[in-house]
Amino acid sequence: MIVPAVALMLLFIYIPLLGNVIAFMDYVPFVPFLDNGWVWFENFERLFADGDFWLALANTLVFTALNLLLFFPIPVMLALFVHSLLHPWLRSFLQSVLYLPHFLSWVIVVGFFQQTLGSAGVLNQFLAQNGLDPVNLMQNPELFKFMIVGQTVWKEAGWGTIIFLAALTAIDDALYESAAMDGAGVGRRLWHITLPGIRPIIILMLILRLGDALSVGFEQFLLQRNSVGPAAAEVLDTYVYYHGVVAGNWSVGVAAGLFKGVVGLILILAANKFAHLLGEDGIYKSTRR
Repeated sequence: MIVPAVALMLLFIYIPLLGNVIAFMDYVPFVPFLDNGWVWFENFERLFADGDFWLALANTLVFTALNLLLFFPIPVMLALFVHSLLHPWLRSFLQSVLYLPHFLSWVIVVGFFQQTLGSAGVLNQFLAQNGLDPVNLMQNPELFKFMIVGQTVWKEAGWGTIIFLAALTAIDDALYESAAMDGAGVGRRLWHITLPGIRPIIILMLILRLGDALSVGFEQFLLQRNSVGPAAAEVLDTYVYYHGVVAGNWSVGVAAGLFKGVVGLILILAANKFAHLLGEDGIYKSTRR
């Protein structure tokens, strides 16, 4: 039963990793692969000398920090709220409503925000009808980072609650009953039972999120890059596309992607080490137990 999944992983994940050797070559796709010369670290020197790369890296780190601070806690809070509902039908209905945006493409999501908050959107039409000045939210570079986080929250927060809801259902109800009999209120039960019960899952999801921290969303940024300008919307994924694929600098693009992967590996190892210091297993158990 697992053979198809393993085959797909090998075909689309592990075998393509071999293509990272292009980062150390002067690669031209129109000549035989072995005829491309080796330049070793020259592509990385070109990459680190490019100001656009550092701009893309800085923007990526800003969006990553905002996602961790503003987006990551929301699925946890939503899961706690949904789990606290007494009526199963209300819980199921709310879950369906929260999950639905995940299945919409970024084209639809960005279009929805454009029709709502854009220059000719519903908000500006309302302001114009009431004699107020319009606001340019979708094309404002200074507000773009918060707009990105808002779009991500609207689309993915509900879907992110699934694992946390599963963790909440695994907590023994007898713990809540015993605490209530001892006089513990809702707040104390939340702090001493619920949050410790899902802490391993929270730490695990945070580690996995850090491992993918520099991948902030290619399609979402590509669709809005022209409206706010590269200075505000250029991230590592769009940098690889425009400076690697579009410009034909394949080796430099692969070098940027390899750099992103190495940084992600360092982040996930550091976060896992921190989880061990907190007494959690993380993605793998510590050998010093």
